[in-house]
Amino acid sequence: MHALKARVVNGRLTLDEPTELPDGKVVSVVVIDDDGLSDADREQLLKMIDESVVDEASGDVESFAKVIADLRAQEL
Repeated sequence: MHALKARVVNGRLTLDEPTELPDGKVVSVVVIDDDGLSDADREQLLKMIDESVVDEASGDVESFAKVIADLRAQEL
């Protein structure tokens, strides 16, 4: 996953950067009016999301069940 920036021009979205997406690719767009993050925090969050996608693709992940079990054990 990679977040892209776009501007609305005459009612259409125009990307601010080139993309390697193929012509005709359908994408989902989520409009975020105010997420409460500073630009620096948002940049860091997006970087961490990109890194987690790479980790998942390489198999460097923990099972959801283990994570939940660890969290429950901390509550005791």
